[in-house]
Amino acid sequence: MGEGTWGTTGGEPEISDSLRTFGAVVQALREHMGMSRKELARLVQFSEHTVASVELGRRMPDPVFVERADAALGNTGALKKAAEFLNRQPGLAAWFRRWALLEAKAISLCTYECRMLPGLLQTEAYARQLFVDELPPLSDQEIEANWIARAKRQELLRQRPNTAFSFILEEHLFRRCTGGVDVTLDLIDHVLRIAQQRNVEIQVMPLVCKSHAGLHGPLQLLETPENKWYAYTEAPESGQLISNAKVISVLQQRYARMRAQALTLEDSMSLLERMRGEL
Repeated sequence: MGEGTWGTTGGEPEISDSLRTFGAVVQALREHMGMSRKELARLVQFSEHTVASVELGRRMPDPVFVERADAALGNTGALKKAAEFLNRQPGLAAWFRRWALLEAKAISLCTYECRMLPGLLQTEAYARQLFVDELPPLSDQEIEANWIARAKRQELLRQRPNTAFSFILEEHLFRRCTGGVDVTLDLIDHVLRIAQQRNVEIQVMPLVCKSHAGLHGPLQLLETPENKWYAYTEAPESGQLISNAKVISVLQQRYARMRAQALTLEDSMSLLERMRGEL
């Protein structure tokens, strides 16, 4: 994983100019004060990694970060003013926004997930449970912004009937019962309904699986209207957008193998229906 960085090969969407400019201001003021990132991190009470991500334009700064950094770097008000010009998309992490822009125009989207149900398939109750479980804790306003952003993304499934959606989901994502039994029952019903759409294919990877091509972790692949492929992988507090054809070829091979290893579309739906009856 690239610590929140993005691929550098041709065709990559650029880092937001407003985020990059804000980060440059933070770095310039810090260096003018003769301060290291570690020292600034201690003063603002955020990690050194967070300070670096903000300075490099990879992370939308938290309002508390802006307040503390402004005070630590001369109390000039420059950072507070600069923060007013940031291109904000509430509820979407800075490192995810480039992918979200591509996702909105994709003609095909493939998703393998082993940690949680993908955002496009989540119910409101399930998503809110995930937000409540975030650490450090989110405020009520942040949770609401996160859900609004997620619900808006989910419109893709309804508004793009000509986009082919493929999902491979681990069986344990349902058996974990995140949010409780009622939330899980509603989640299974929701997934079963979505799976009825002609442009959506949902497969379940069984718990017992002798061979598994997805052990490297979750991944997403998409094809643009220009037939250009991109991939996206994610780790805590970071994501990587990939346009390198050789890397994407490897990920496409992994996804194709997982499609063969997962249950068929019909067997996947049957399994979900059986799980529903067992809860």
